[in-house]
Amino acid sequence: MRTKSKQKVWKKKKTIGDRISSGFIGIILTIIVIITIYPFWHVLMYSLSDSKASMGGGIFLYPRDFSILSYQLLFQTEQIFVAFGNTLFKTIFGTALSVILTALTAYPLSLPRFKGRGFFSMMIFFTMLFSGGMIPTYLLVKELGLIDNYLVYILPGAMSAYDMFILRNFFQSLPPSLEESAFLDGANAFQIFYKIILPLSKPVLAAVTMFYGIGNWNSYMDGVLYVNKSDMQLLQVYLRQLITAAGGKGALGDLSNLGSAAALTEDTMKMTVIAVSVIPVLIVYPFLQKYYTKGVLVGSVKG
Repeated sequence: MRTKSKQKVWKKKKTIGDRISSGFIGIILTIIVIITIYPFWHVLMYSLSDSKASMGGGIFLYPRDFSILSYQLLFQTEQIFVAFGNTLFKTIFGTALSVILTALTAYPLSLPRFKGRGFFSMMIFFTMLFSGGMIPTYLLVKELGLIDNYLVYILPGAMSAYDMFILRNFFQSLPPSLEESAFLDGANAFQIFYKIILPLSKPVLAAVTMFYGIGNWNSYMDGVLYVNKSDMQLLQVYLRQLITAAGGKGALGDLSNLGSAAALTEDTMKMTVIAVSVIPVLIVYPFLQKYYTKGVLVGSVKG
């Protein structure tokens, strides 16, 4: 029988100074966590409180006179589901197209053998510094026939120059020997990109996907400038209308036939609207957080 030798691990005893510094760091980090989390908790607890009970203000660690009336009124309007579906469409299909176009653009620009990559990189970088402005952009979108068209949610902002450079920098950091050995084995450029480069790029692709996804989910100006039809309304635009209605009427009464809508205050509707728009992102983020941090750091190593 093989006998496993036991290795003694000597641990350095912590001095009083080490314990004080560790405790101080722990206190600082705890305060930072509380400061970061509490605003979201406050919004959620406020939205779940009765409007009259919450008018006193102060700190909300738990709901005051628990009530989901604001959520009931919000989700009993058909338009909320229409707007939610439109935003979901923009987030899913817009993000997918954006990631594909960004990766297909970044990979050639990362290859030293690609002639003119410096010129094209400079042209893309130029768009980060200067833009045509709101009115010229609107006129261009109108001439392309994208007004009141679902494609206006996807095509105008299909690629971000910032995200493209993150991907390009990551592709440049990969060893050239990977591509060379694949060429010797008979693989073409597309096979190398699809079977070798992309699988190695999962962290940075996840980070870029999160950038695009959050941007599409929070999109507001697209729905304001380029869409006039109510059945194409985005969630953020509709939620903004709810806040405006609550501010003008003091409640959601003009958007619902329920008499109990008069019991809601403007602040309650604001908190409910914020919770509805933020919670989906908070649910998805923890699953991508590890890729997000790693992807951004790796993608910014090499210029």
